Amino acid sequence: MAPVLPLVLPLQPRIRLAQGLWLLSWLLALAGGLTLLCSGHLLVQLRHLGTFLAPSCPFTVLPQAALAAGVMALGTGLGGAGASRASLDAARYPPWRAILSPLLVAGTAIGGGLLVLALGLALGLPGTLDVGLEEGLKTALAHYKDTEVPGHCHAKRLMDELQLKHHCCGRHGYKDWFGVQWVSSRYLDPSDQDVVDRIQSNVEGLYLTDGVPFSCCNPHSPRPCLQSRLADPYAHPLFDPRQPNLNLWAQGCHAVLLGHLQSLASTLGSMLAVTFLLQALVLLGLRYLQTALEGLGGVIDGEGETQGYLFPGGLKDMLKTAWLQGRAAHRPAPEQAPPEEAPPKEDIPEA
Repeated sequence: MAPVLPLVLPLQPRIRLAQGLWLLSWLLALAGGLTLLCSGHLLVQLRHLGTFLAPSCPFTVLPQAALAAGVMALGTGLGGAGASRASLDAARYPPWRAILSPLLVAGTAIGGGLLVLALGLALGLPGTLDVGLEEGLKTALAHYKDTEVPGHCHAKRLMDELQLKHHCCGRHGYKDWFGVQWVSSRYLDPSDQDVVDRIQSNVEGLYLTDGVPFSCCNPHSPRPCLQSRLADPYAHPLFDPRQPNLNLWAQGCHAVLLGHLQSLASTLGSMLAVTFLLQALVLLGLRYLQTALEGLGGVIDGEGETQGYLFPGGLKDMLKTAWLQGRAAHRPAPEQAPPEEAPPKEDIPEA
C-alpha cells in the first residue's frame, strides 16, 4: 500500500522542518495562552453580569469550552517545542519517540475537537445574547425594589453598579423605569392619598412614577440631575424631553451589554481561529518529522533521503482492513463437529 501524501525530506529540509516546528510550537503555546486569557476574562465578565442574563441563555458555555481548548493548545505547543528541539540531537530524541504518537493523537482528537467546538460556539452563541439580555434585564428591573426579599436583596445594588459603570439607563432607555415599581414598599406611606391613588390606578397594584433611580444620572452634567416627573412638561420649564442633551444616560443597558459581550466573543473567536490554524500546522509538521526520523532510526542527520507521510497506507485500504478485522473479531468461532460414530456391524450368519 502506498503512503498517504508522501514527502521526500533530504538532510537540510529535515533540519529546517525541525527548526520551523520549534518556532511554530512556541507561537502555538503563545496563542493558547492568549486564548486562556481571553476566555478567562470573558468568564469573569459573565460572573459579574450573569444576573442580567436569562438562566436559559447558553452563552456561558463558550468561555468554558474555550478555556479547555486553550489548555490543550498550550500543552500541544509546549510538547511540540520540546519534541522538535530534541529531534536535532540524536541523544535527546529517543525519549520523545514514545511521546510523539500519544501527543499527536491527543492534539488531533481532543485538542482539535475542543477548538472546533469552541470556534463553532463563538460563531453561533453571540446571537443568543439578544434574547438572554432582554429577559435578564427585565427581571432585574422588576426586582429592583425587592431589597428585603431573600434571593433578590442585591438586585438594587447590582443594577445601580451596572448603570453607573456602563453609563446606561433601563433596558432600552430611561423610560423603561416608568413601567416598573422601582421604589421599595418600605418607603411608601400607606396614609398618603397620592400613594394610594397611584397603586389603585394600576391593575397590578404597583406604585409607578415617571422618575428614574439616581444611578441613571450623568455626574458630568453641568446642571442638577432631574430624576422625577420627567413626563410632566410643566414640572421642569427648562427641560425638553425631545432634546438629546439630557442629564441622564442616553443608552439602554441592553445595547451596551450586547455590544460589550459580543466584542469579547469576537476577540475570543479570532484567537480560537488563529490557534486552530497554528495547531493544525504544528501537528502536520510533527507527523512528517516523526515518520521521516523513523526511517532513519531517530537520527535527523542520517545519510540519504527519507520519506515523511501522514499514513502508512491508502485511506481506502486502511478502512477496508479495519472493517475486515472488525468483522473477523465479531464472527463466532465455528464449533467443532462431534466425531461420527461408526455404523454398527451386521452379524453375518455362518454357513
